[in-house]
Amino acid sequence: MAKATKAAAPPEKAAESQGKKEEAKTPETPKKQVQAVEFPQATETNAQPSTGKLDMLLDMDVPVTVTMGHTQIPVRRLLQLGPGSVLKLDRPVDAPVDLYLKESKFAEADVVVVDNKFALRIRQIIEAVSAPEVKTQ
Repeated sequence: MAKATKAAAPPEKAAESQGKKEEAKTPETPKKQVQAVEFPQATETNAQPSTGKLDMLLDMDVPVTVTMGHTQIPVRRLLQLGPGSVLKLDRPVDAPVDLYLKESKFAEADVVVVDNKFALRIRQIIEAVSAPEVKTQ
């Protein structure tokens, strides 16, 4: 005696019926209206450069950081430091110090004394490093 088997629904029909069940569960969200917008054509004007704004920037003070050298010490030794402690740096005495604007090194200088205060004599201004050229083949 042959058994009657129930044929499975094709995948398209199964997905369709599943989608209908999900639609019934979720409430419909209102659809948003889209409107076209027209912008007026911009006209070209002969704007003349203003030197007043640039002059204002030229008078601004910017912080310069001077780095004499670096060292690494354990925290235990750092906590033991006090007046008179000496930290040996990684740079020789006659080596120039580095000058930074923010994180960018822009010059090297020698430390000098002027009117009983530290000062710097610029040795070299470092040019901005340009991005390497990409060669195409």
